[in-house]
Amino acid sequence: MKFKKPELNAKKRRLQSALTIYDLRTIAKRCTPKAAFDYTDGSAEAEISLARARQAFEDIQFNPSILRDVSAVDTATTVLGGPAALPFGIAPTGFTRMMQTEGEIAGASAAGAAGIPFSLSTLGTCSIEDVKAANLHGRNWFQLYMWKDRDRSMALVDRAAAAGFDTLLITVDVPVAGARLRDNRNGMTIPPTLGIKTIADAILRPAWWINFLTTEPLAFASLDRWSGTIAQYLDSTFDPTVTFEDLAWIKEQWPGKLVVKGVQNLDDARKLGSMGVDGIVLSNHGGRQLDRAPIPFHLLPEVVREVGADTEILLDTGIMSGADIVAAVAVGARFTLVGRAYLYGLMAGGREGVDRAIEILSSQIRRTMRLLGVTSLAELEPAHVTQLERLTPRSHHWA
Repeated sequence: MKFKKPELNAKKRRLQSALTIYDLRTIAKRCTPKAAFDYTDGSAEAEISLARARQAFEDIQFNPSILRDVSAVDTATTVLGGPAALPFGIAPTGFTRMMQTEGEIAGASAAGAAGIPFSLSTLGTCSIEDVKAANLHGRNWFQLYMWKDRDRSMALVDRAAAAGFDTLLITVDVPVAGARLRDNRNGMTIPPTLGIKTIADAILRPAWWINFLTTEPLAFASLDRWSGTIAQYLDSTFDPTVTFEDLAWIKEQWPGKLVVKGVQNLDDARKLGSMGVDGIVLSNHGGRQLDRAPIPFHLLPEVVREVGADTEILLDTGIMSGADIVAAVAVGARFTLVGRAYLYGLMAGGREGVDRAIEILSSQIRRTMRLLGVTSLAELEPAHVTQLERLTPRSHHWA
């Protein structure tokens, strides 16, 4: 028997105690004001889409092989023309410095250190150039929302190309803002509005507020400042008229890899494949847009079967463990993106918290692969996963 050496640094002690992404979520909830935490944690309306996406990963059965030499496991892959040390990257997230003031800089630098791509959102709170500086030698992707002002949209695209971002993610599932009821109930605005509830919340989380109030004011790093609610901003700025023709026009302007994010049915996947896009992300926006949307993990097998030979298929929504990522790769995803999982780490401990989130997912991936009897991602195949049925469509004939 020996005594455990005490860790005197409170942040390190918290992060060391986190063994899962859900543990990081618990810490994040304690550290972060309710409005900011709920913006990250919540989804649209009754939050059914997100719950179903997470349930889909829980409703799988792994089918392991035994008596394999798994002493060495390789988690490296290639995606969209470049390397990744792990089969996941950091998804684009908006208003990131609202969750924790290190924001995108923490995410980009952690991604660079881990050898995985980092995605910057149009609604990010760090500039394109600052993200490049934070992840100078790593892979940076830029996520585009098309605005009503096309010139301003394409100016951002030009800046990303000039900064050496290698991939453009075009998000296509936000013609209008989803009904994120937690934000409405919290009176969520940018910057946060100081009311009686907000002040009471601040008393319980002084470290977050001191940090927030003594660092650079929160703003859209690539846009003008805004003083209303997030939903009002989205509805006033985003263009609901964007079509496949507009997508083709954007494709002509961008010199790197082009990926369409927010694909939710097979017909759209086929159309995009015929257009020659480099990749698609099966995603329902983390459940933050249309509630009761299709479950991306359930769509994955048929989309891979139909268009995966010519188009790289990525997946997000609902991923909370490395086992989820292994299951997605086995079923056919080339790559995955994590949003909330990364943000829980950010809120729990800034850059060190993001490092911990990546470390947790990486260790879970390696352990799951070993227990399945595989030593590389290429060895994963659909036979390793059985999708158990909980929600199955009823056959019907509408009158």
